[in-house]
Amino acid sequence: MVKLVMTLLNLLLILAFQIFPGGVSVKMDVPAEVQAGSEFEVKVTLNKGDLEGFSRFQQNIPAGLTATSISSSDADFTFSEKRVRLIWLRIPGNDEITVTYRVKIDERLKGTFDLSGKFSYIENNERKSVDVDPVAISILPSPTIDPTLIVDVNDFEKVTMPAPGTLSPGEVSVACIRQRPYAGSQGDYIVNVLVSKNLTRQFAKIEEDVPEGYTAVALDAKDAIFTFKEQKVKFLWMNLPTDSYFTVSYRLIPKNQTKLAAPVIDGAFSYLVEDNTVSVDIIERDLNLADLSGQDVNALVAKALSEPEPEPVLAQVPADEPVTAEPVTPTETRVEKPAETKPQVATETKNGSKTETRPTKPAATNLTADAAYLLDPEQGVYYRVQVAAGHKPVNITRYFRKMNLEKEVRKETHDGWMKYSVGSFPLYKEARDYRVHIWNTTPAKDAFIAAYNNGQRITVQEALMITEQKWYR
Repeated sequence: MVKLVMTLLNLLLILAFQIFPGGVSVKMDVPAEVQAGSEFEVKVTLNKGDLEGFSRFQQNIPAGLTATSISSSDADFTFSEKRVRLIWLRIPGNDEITVTYRVKIDERLKGTFDLSGKFSYIENNERKSVDVDPVAISILPSPTIDPTLIVDVNDFEKVTMPAPGTLSPGEVSVACIRQRPYAGSQGDYIVNVLVSKNLTRQFAKIEEDVPEGYTAVALDAKDAIFTFKEQKVKFLWMNLPTDSYFTVSYRLIPKNQTKLAAPVIDGAFSYLVEDNTVSVDIIERDLNLADLSGQDVNALVAKALSEPEPEPVLAQVPADEPVTAEPVTPTETRVEKPAETKPQVATETKNGSKTETRPTKPAATNLTADAAYLLDPEQGVYYRVQVAAGHKPVNITRYFRKMNLEKEVRKETHDGWMKYSVGSFPLYKEARDYRVHIWNTTPAKDAFIAAYNNGQRITVQEALMITEQKWYR
């Protein structure tokens, strides 16, 4: 009898480990009924077993519900596009981890929905996951809302989001308008930029090139990350403000108390469309944005969009990485007398500053021998390690042989440069580690990381924001 009991216990243990690999289990506590217009808590308990590395919990919630963190147990909590995400680059050492967050319900909702989730982790270099059984939650309609306005939770997105083709061209487009810079009270200039974002929600940025002699400080960033470097103003959002339009502003201050002429500024607003970066030029107008009503803004945007402005195109955003000069061996392939410019090897300074001497006019070339080494675009966000760049082509096989690189070198043309890079890494950390490996094992001491989104160069910071990865030093 004892032997039979022991056999059954062993079978149960084996079955448990098959259901929850590595002893991992997930439990979710939520109320069965909630009131429209109120909030409720979601409590997730993870029994993580012996996990130590990267882990992620994610959960989709219906439109009309929004989530905010209460306790994340050292995870990076984000909520966007109806998805809750908690990411641990290194999960805490406790055997049991509890996270809680608050969900707010739109007061117009009613009906029942299922709430589930998935916990993913890495074990023995293999991605594994545990599903959370769905729990049905009923939303009781609010007694203070007109019954004609109440919508079933499963229909809310279809009812509140416009159907394709139902909006006018002005309503479905994105526009960005700069008020002509005006003099402040201290010899400075004030710059206001209106963003009409329409339904755009995710990652976006404003970049403005300002003249030499000015420095810039933010006045109203609308929750963006503001930076000013190398005469470039940048506002960066991981998630845009909820308003359909908003205005950001900054000051341009003359350096050394110098009196300067009114600045001439050039800029663009970039945003994501299905994970592709799209860019529209910022239009400047002589008006006061602060005096405009909502109706005035709509008319202004419609007029701006009706004028012959360039159509948005997939942005070719230069990488936030440096390049400095160093000669390389000339190629033996046929070249149509390129301009006499020296090829350059990429350099990343210790303090993170970036320099690149851009050509006035790219050299015209006709390459035949290295066509097989052209860089092919890949899907999604990924990283490569750039090892050299120049204006004149090189014989890839001959030149890079002396660097003893383990991975195949690929070539691309970008911003008038021929750029040479190796590897393809989905995680920034992997690219960072391989860059260090190149520094330690090859003569390419100035290699740096370049980021791509569906084959288009973007900044490393953009890539990290899009994928919600973290920066590593």
